[in-house]
Amino acid sequence: MSKGHLNLKSVFSKERTFRPKKHFEPGTTKFELHKKAQASLRSGLDLKAIVNLPDGEDLNDWVAVHVVDFFNRINLIYGTVSDFCTSETCPVMSGGPKYEYRWQDNSKYKKPTILSAEDYIGELMQWIEQLINDEDIFPTKVGTPFPKSFQTTCKKILTRLHRVFVHVYIHHFDRVHSMGAEAHINACYKHFFYFVKTFNLVDKRELEPLKEMQATICHH
Repeated sequence: MSKGHLNLKSVFSKERTFRPKKHFEPGTTKFELHKKAQASLRSGLDLKAIVNLPDGEDLNDWVAVHVVDFFNRINLIYGTVSDFCTSETCPVMSGGPKYEYRWQDNSKYKKPTILSAEDYIGELMQWIEQLINDEDIFPTKVGTPFPKSFQTTCKKILTRLHRVFVHVYIHHFDRVHSMGAEAHINACYKHFFYFVKTFNLVDKRELEPLKEMQATICHH
């Protein structure tokens, strides 16, 4: 095992995960799809190609599996910089001076509210966790239909998860670089970017803050 790989193992250790990982139960359609998606990733295939919907599979199932996977990965990514992302260093959830994100969940925060990046991301991860563990929204049993609002919910989740990438890249990239985690995070971002572009799940305006990086690492 290479030294770099060992370093990443410690960087992305389970203890640092921001929230517990969500798993699919073996024997379910989503578990099989998850395995298929993971196998494609490990095989080193072109990231742009592996996001495409496999023949004969249901689009909602494919999107559900990826939403959960991205949630788990972005949790880990944020976990690597969370010690350096405090209310002092990042009093507002932002992506540089041009982009500021306010939190609204229609329960605890009924209006868009300025939060520190740490609090915004904490609220976001909790909000997503509740959604993906709700059988009425993310059904795991074979034959249970998805709600009509499923794609809309996923767009909202993925849009907000993209903001975590924006914050980490713009405000904490020196930390990512110094830990030797840059290649790993770039690969995660490319996978995410190709997926949301292919299925039109994140608005173009939301992708704007990282457009220079997309031009460098993501070949449209």
